Amino acid sequence: MESFSIFSNFIYCESSEELICKKNSYLIVLDGVVEGIYQELPEKYKNLKLYDYKDKLVIPGLSDLHVHAPQYQFRGLWMDMELLPWLEEHTFPEESKYKSLEYASKAYDIFVEDLKYSATTRVSAFATIHKDSALYLMNALEKAGLAGFVGKVNSDRNAPDILREETAESINATLDFIEKSKELKNIKPIITPRFIPTCSDTLLQELGKISKDYNLPVQSHLSENPSEIEWVKQLVPKSKSYADAYRMFGLWGEEKTIMAHCVYSYETELELMKNKNIYVAHCPDSNSNLTSGIARITALMDSGVNVGLASDVAGGEELSILSAMKNAIKVSKLNKRLSHSEDRSLSFAEAFYLATYSGGSFFGNVGSFIKGYDADIVVLDDSSIKTTLKDELSLQERLEQYVYLKPSDRVFAKFVKGNKVF
Repeated sequence: MESFSIFSNFIYCESSEELICKKNSYLIVLDGVVEGIYQELPEKYKNLKLYDYKDKLVIPGLSDLHVHAPQYQFRGLWMDMELLPWLEEHTFPEESKYKSLEYASKAYDIFVEDLKYSATTRVSAFATIHKDSALYLMNALEKAGLAGFVGKVNSDRNAPDILREETAESINATLDFIEKSKELKNIKPIITPRFIPTCSDTLLQELGKISKDYNLPVQSHLSENPSEIEWVKQLVPKSKSYADAYRMFGLWGEEKTIMAHCVYSYETELELMKNKNIYVAHCPDSNSNLTSGIARITALMDSGVNVGLASDVAGGEELSILSAMKNAIKVSKLNKRLSHSEDRSLSFAEAFYLATYSGGSFFGNVGSFIKGYDADIVVLDDSSIKTTLKDELSLQERLEQYVYLKPSDRVFAKFVKGNKVF
C-alpha cells in the first residue's frame, strides 16, 4: 500500500446533512489509509510523493451495491418491457452464453475495462451460475485494481434449462467457488441466490448455512415488481412478506446483506428492513426503465434503514453511480409530487452521501476522507464544462454541475485502498 499526499480541492461527507469542502488543501495517505486533510502540508509529510491535481475536484470513490456484470453487453436495449418478460426474453438467453469461458472472458473484459475508468471503486456484482466464468470475473476485477464482491448466482427452479442447476450441483459449485477465490485480496465472494422465485427451499436453506459458516455477505433482489411479489407469496406461503421469506432461510441480515430495489418495502417490510446488516441498493434507473416503480428512499432513510446506490446494469443503462445520484434525486421528486406528499425529496448532499459514505459502509471504512478510512479516491476534471460562472461557483456547485452534465465521463485519476489504478 502506498503513502503519498494529494494537493487539490476535496469534497466528502461524514453524514447525510452536508458536504465538507476543502479548497486548495492536502490529503495525506499513509499505507493506503487516510491520515487527514490539511490546509498547509505538514513538515513531516513533505518527503511523501505529491500528486498535484490543482483545479480538479477530488471525491471519495463511489460504491455500486448492485450490478449484473453479464448483462453489460445489452445495456441500453429492450427498455420497453417490464421485469419478468425482460428476464425471460433477453436476460436469460444472454446469461446462458457465459457457460463458455471464451465468451465470458471477452464480455467481462469489456465490463471491467469500463468500470475501471468510472468513478466506482467498490462493487458488489452478480455473475451467472457458471463457476469458472464467475472466477474469471473476480480475477479480472482484482487485476484491474478494484475492490468488492462477486457472486456466483444460484438458481435451481423457475429458470430456463440453460440457467438451472440441480440443487446439489448449485451448492457444491458455490463451495468450490468460495474455496478457489481465497487467494484473491480485494475481490471476495458473496452468497447470491438470484431471487426467491428461482431458488428452492432446500437451496435457500443451504445458502443460509454457507453464509453463516463462512461469514460471507449475501446479495439478492427484493420487492422490485408487483408481479414478482405475488409470485413469492405463492412460492413461500408461510412467509409474512418477501423479506420474511429470506429471513426464514437464514438469508436476512445474519451477515451483511444487500437487497436490491425494495420499491414496495416501506409499506410491508419496514421493521425487517431496520436490521443493521441490511442494505438497500437503490436502483433509480432500472426501476424506471423496467416500469417497476419508485422506491420511497427518503422514507427508508428517515426510518433508519441503510441505503446505497446501484447502477443495476442492464436494467440500468450505464455504470455511472454519478448518474444514479442525479436520477435518484429526480425520482424522489416524482415520488413526493405524485405518490407520497409526506416524503422528502432527496437533496444533492444526500445523494452524494448514499453514493459514498452510506453505500461505502457496506465494505467497511470506505467512502469518506475521515482519518482511518481506506484511501479510495477519484479525481474529476470539470474543465470541459464551459461557463462564465466558473469563478463564482463553490466546490459543491462545481460537483453538482459535473454530476448533471458529465456523469459518464472517464475520470481523471483513481486510487483504491491507496493504490493508484491510473
